[in-house]
Amino acid sequence: MAVNKEIDIVAIGRRIREERTKLDLTREELAEIVGLSDYYVGQLERGERQMSLPVLVKIASCLHISLDYLIFGKTHKTYSVLNENHGDYTPAIIEELNELLNKCSPPELELIKKLIKVILPYVNTK
Repeated sequence: MAVNKEIDIVAIGRRIREERTKLDLTREELAEIVGLSDYYVGQLERGERQMSLPVLVKIASCLHISLDYLIFGKTHKTYSVLNENHGDYTPAIIEELNELLNKCSPPELELIKKLIKVILPYVNTK
């Protein structure tokens, strides 16, 4: 049984803009990372243009969001590195990261947060 849902390109554009700003990316930076023009990304964010599936996938990957969230605004699963099983090594990595972060001052934690925001769009999750 097929489910026919309307695709709201204005809402998709709004979610792209919201997630882009959460990562402190400019429109130009997002466009450069995904290989699009900043004008085209602006059109997408305003809901003026539809995008192809490959572009949709590139943007979702860059912003580290699911396609389900990008298209429909909701996810079926909340992702958390603390709850996700990535193999035997994950608990050790989480523990080590926790230990390192606990040694940081509030300004250092803010800097680390900014660094993660800068690096995250360039991380290939595949």
